[in-house]
Amino acid sequence: MSRLTDLLGRVWQMDADLASDLGTEVKALASRRSFGLNFERHVPEAVFLPDREIRRGDKVMFRASRDGGADPPDERIWRVVSLEGEGKKRIAHLAVRDADGEPVTVTRAVEDLVVIAEFREPIYPGLRPIGRVERGGAKPWHAVINGENFHVLEALLFPYEGRVDCIYADPPYNTRDKDWKYNNDYVDSDDEYKHSKWLAMMERRLKLAKRLLNPAGSCLIVTIDEKEYLRLGLLLEQVFNGTRIQMVSTQVNPANSARPDAFGRSDEYIYFVMLGDAGPRRSLLGREWVSDKGRTFTGIVRWDLLRRSGTGATRDDSPGGFYPIYVDPQGPRFHAVGEPLPKRKSKAKAIKGMVPVLPIRKDGSEGRWQVSPETLRGYIAEGRVRIGGSKDRGYVIYYLKGGEFEKVVNGDYPVTGRDPDGSLVVGEADSSDVFAIPATQWRIPSHDSTQYGSRLLANIIPGREFPFPKSLYAVEDTLRFFVGDKADALVLDFFAGSGTTGHAVMRLNRQDGGARRSICVTNNEVSAKETTQLAAKGLRPGDREWEERGICKQVTNPRIEAAITGLTPEGQPIKGEYRFNDEFPISEGLAENVEFYDLTYEDPERIQHHLDFAAIAPLLWLRAGSVGRRIEEPRASFDLTDEYGMLFAVDAAADFVKAVNEGEGLRLVYIFTDDEKQFQIIADRLPGRLEVIRMYESYLRTFRLNAGVE
Repeated sequence: MSRLTDLLGRVWQMDADLASDLGTEVKALASRRSFGLNFERHVPEAVFLPDREIRRGDKVMFRASRDGGADPPDERIWRVVSLEGEGKKRIAHLAVRDADGEPVTVTRAVEDLVVIAEFREPIYPGLRPIGRVERGGAKPWHAVINGENFHVLEALLFPYEGRVDCIYADPPYNTRDKDWKYNNDYVDSDDEYKHSKWLAMMERRLKLAKRLLNPAGSCLIVTIDEKEYLRLGLLLEQVFNGTRIQMVSTQVNPANSARPDAFGRSDEYIYFVMLGDAGPRRSLLGREWVSDKGRTFTGIVRWDLLRRSGTGATRDDSPGGFYPIYVDPQGPRFHAVGEPLPKRKSKAKAIKGMVPVLPIRKDGSEGRWQVSPETLRGYIAEGRVRIGGSKDRGYVIYYLKGGEFEKVVNGDYPVTGRDPDGSLVVGEADSSDVFAIPATQWRIPSHDSTQYGSRLLANIIPGREFPFPKSLYAVEDTLRFFVGDKADALVLDFFAGSGTTGHAVMRLNRQDGGARRSICVTNNEVSAKETTQLAAKGLRPGDREWEERGICKQVTNPRIEAAITGLTPEGQPIKGEYRFNDEFPISEGLAENVEFYDLTYEDPERIQHHLDFAAIAPLLWLRAGSVGRRIEEPRASFDLTDEYGMLFAVDAAADFVKAVNEGEGLRLVYIFTDDEKQFQIIADRLPGRLEVIRMYESYLRTFRLNAGVE
């Protein structure tokens, strides 16, 4: 390796970027696994930024000519040395090194150049709001972000590293010809590096996803078909080493998709990567989910004796469990729960008119109750304790154990009222439902991607096509196993496509009154077919007509807006009704808030001088919970909302600290200062419950670290 290191040093003197690429490949070869998944990592990806203003020092490439010339494209990446002129006459002086390391310079019109962002270099992201829908009152806001998902994931590390509860990813399946891009080019089905490019693309994003997930308890959900499921499984094992991973087979097309000389395809696969204590929660499921053998309850709820039986049932086994329960025979109803009787005392203190009940066993010996007096008082208040027997024959106390009471709380057994003793009156369970965790084979009619994916989407945004959208109810069910008991969960989808995940999260909120948030990340690419058609018209990425045909502007944003408003993009009430877990007209809409953004690429110098505060204001607000008012511009002193605050001038620290101490709901404050000592002095005076962040140092450092600059 010493010879290679020496050669790399010589290359570095001529072309630092080339040397860096070679160094990465040499390192990969040196560490190549003797077993497991081996693949070419390929050159770092890059993304075109057609609407980014060109600045000195930028990397750029030549745009395709509008006349559709036959000359092969120049794939070199140039550095902008200087700029001159204004408007359409603005020109850029560019430089690059040729194969021999010699400098080459050219001059080009700025409008014929496009900025390139390479994934190995630091970016300083912002979010530009482009629209919002507000129907959710004080609920937190969902977000839909248009941008290269690798860079959006990097951007989200600032507000959400280690805080995401669930990620749902439906990546390109790498099945068809030109159904996804690598390095701005569609990948052909006959590309010999097709699989390794896909793996390289996925690995970079999964590593960022891992940093976003909460290590204490969260889940990554990834869907795939048979073309890449083996490679994906190995990749997940390598990236998420030490986690629990399961794969489910799920039917998405009951009619089957015929294939020549092969079995018809009707299913695909779902990987669940579970971090920390995450695991699928028991949910109320229809009979189609499980067999009769998998049922967990039938008939009526079970009331158990409060007096313990079997082993450990005597007073000596738990002296604190021998105490009186006073029953008012006029109900009968509970009057009071006494304290444990002292050792050797077997008679309860008398209370006029009340009947003390002690845990006396059938053989006359002293027993014990199942729970402590304090716990029992809580159970009585909840209605999960009842009185049986009679005054003459003796009262018997029953209660609902944890599992049975959970079924009542979840609605498996209907509550129809309360008896005189305060206990719940519980009806029979609906034998058509099951409270369970399903097996790994899902054949659920509501998961039909044709009926409840494509056709449902056609009703919501008529005339706008999207290939193979997921069934809304399939995504909803899948998420429910992991966030159904987290009413404030944060759910991310960085291959958002038509926006099904965001739609499903909003449906879950309606079903239980939750305040879950979704972040849907997609780009605004047009299909390979549309690319050819638009280019034939002389259009290029960045042109208005081109961008309006992109997936985000044409499908994702309109679908999420329509789901909330109940209206199609043309303003007509959406036809049809939601089905299954929550049935109501789609035209009613959903009581949610959403904001739409474009990812931007900012100049760190301008950020440091407050010149582009508006670009990062949404990121600061997202970190504070994306609820309530957003601080949009810097003040002369400070600004506070109900959720977060910002100190812009350290001279106002005393007033700021006083105001913060009076704000009970604050969770986060930003202090803008270049002086670390000043920051610590102010931070030490703030309540310990607050997250205190130094700006802009924290923001800038996050993205320098992402690129390995520090």
